Amino acid sequence: MTVLEAIQKSAGFLAQKGVEPPRLNAESLLAHLLKMPRMKLYLNFDRVLTVPETDALRELVKRRGRREPLQHITGSVSFCGHEISVSRQALVPRPETELLAEAAWQFLATCGHQPAAALDFGTGTGCLAIALAIKCPDARITAIDLSTDALALAQQNALHSQLAGRIDFLLGDGFAPLATAARFDLIVSNPPYIPSAEIETLQPEVRDFDPRAALDGGADGLDFYRRLAAEARLFLKPDGKVMVEFGDGQAGPIKEIFESEKWVVEKVQADYSQRARILITKPSPAS
Repeated sequence: MTVLEAIQKSAGFLAQKGVEPPRLNAESLLAHLLKMPRMKLYLNFDRVLTVPETDALRELVKRRGRREPLQHITGSVSFCGHEISVSRQALVPRPETELLAEAAWQFLATCGHQPAAALDFGTGTGCLAIALAIKCPDARITAIDLSTDALALAQQNALHSQLAGRIDFLLGDGFAPLATAARFDLIVSNPPYIPSAEIETLQPEVRDFDPRAALDGGADGLDFYRRLAAEARLFLKPDGKVMVEFGDGQAGPIKEIFESEKWVVEKVQADYSQRARILITKPSPAS
């Protein structure tokens, strides 16, 4: 079987299983197996796969057909141009979160004093903290997570990115692991924001493979925003900001949550599909 035939056959199987887009998934799995860039497959359409390669591809495609995330099968995802290892221990980073990372490092670059300090609240894979550490090499980055397994994954990713010692990883619930005197220029977070009752309606790749704790935002999905609005001010410098990602339709309620706690919402930013996705806020000067 040639590379082209393998792609076509795999894509047909994945389409029957409801995997979208089937052709891209098939190509990505084969490129991963052959250890080559996906686009290089187009230069190798006539190459004949060996029997071991064919057998290995069949198993990968079966896993994807069972709706195991592509990123879990390949073991990593590109985030802001850097490879991040992923597993069932933490939420797979989404492309939209790159916009949050970009807004965060652009703000840190404007901080007049050095070094700037940032807190990644609920770090998961560590993708946000790692992006900030790479883009702002003089900044001090702290990352917190409640999950021991997620924190271990984040530390592994930091080590792979040659950032050992550049990011302080803390285990604990919310702001509890921080010293009372800790102050940050920026608190950035992509917290759980799916309403509890909606988790069962999510795509199998998310519902069955992402950790529930990284999805469940409480009855209305807004529990973590209430916590940030109520507690984050204590750990911000006078000109500090909070930047958060949120789900579809949540911009208005989250804006109200922060404003009720005496925050000034500076901006609500849209994602690639022009849906409101990121909120940037700072404490009211009068608070």
